[in-house]
Amino acid sequence: MKTPQRILALLFPMLLVPALRAAEIRVGLIGLDTSHVIAFTKTLNDPKAKDHVPGARVVAVFKGGSPDIPSSANRVEGYTADLLKYPGVKLYDTVAELVKNVDAVMIESVDGRPHLKYAREVLPSGKPTFIDKPVAGSLRDTLEIYALARKHNTPVFSSSSLRQSVQLATQGMKVGELRGASTFGPCELEPHHPDLFWYGIHAVEALYTVMGRGCQTIVRTHTPTADVVTGVWSDGRVGTMRGNRNTKGSFGLTVFGSTAIVSPELKVNYSPLLNDVVKFFQTRVAPVTPEETIEIIAFMEAADESKRRGGAPVSIADVIKANQPR
Repeated sequence: MKTPQRILALLFPMLLVPALRAAEIRVGLIGLDTSHVIAFTKTLNDPKAKDHVPGARVVAVFKGGSPDIPSSANRVEGYTADLLKYPGVKLYDTVAELVKNVDAVMIESVDGRPHLKYAREVLPSGKPTFIDKPVAGSLRDTLEIYALARKHNTPVFSSSSLRQSVQLATQGMKVGELRGASTFGPCELEPHHPDLFWYGIHAVEALYTVMGRGCQTIVRTHTPTADVVTGVWSDGRVGTMRGNRNTKGSFGLTVFGSTAIVSPELKVNYSPLLNDVVKFFQTRVAPVTPEETIEIIAFMEAADESKRRGGAPVSIADVIKANQPR
């Protein structure tokens, strides 16, 4: 039996369009210095876009940008102009004004350092906030962001798009008991960030997607062309991440199990991430726990500490303890 709403939809389909649009979550973007803002806005706002994700729409933007990082400063104006071509997108001069006019926020700045500053302005609103990778420019800043989130009861979600790529690639995979995993990906360095924070985070996030929490110690080997970080988990599993420089910029994964070893193909696509982001905005439940994101950041911070110690083992717990907000 057809419901009254279904009958109306069949007879007068346009009557339902305003209601559907009204239900869309209004999203504000902070930090217009990454190609993500262009790709994300197209995927959310353009129904004709390939892999369009419904349910949310970008309606507000704030420039941001970091003058000491050329790849940030050189992109802001062009990306801003491109975003303002979308109907209904408004540029705000302050983060505070943007927050007043949206339902949810995406902190997108390619530079992780200002993420804490933006979080201090956004999180008191209680509005769900996605923070693009890296969640912050340091472990200490990350810990403070999640402390603010707890204080204001504001849900926060951060993830690399590699997480969803790995989830799709390993769906239904059978390897018996998980013994470990190895990932690789590009790892260009940026002088204002700990080494893995800039791009190595993708391969680290992929590793954690398979391994989960529980890494206790890590050891890092560093050369001009590569970083290899080996982590030992509390149950004896071993995970490795290799970050490549001056090589082909691709990602890879190998999963080691008791009955099989599998290397699935990883297909990087923003739509699965944005599906998770929209669902997060709707439910206020993050698909990745704060504890896991904090451990990912601690893993990378510990890798820098291991490098400083000439490749000596470093405890994740010790690094977290040493980086508590002052």
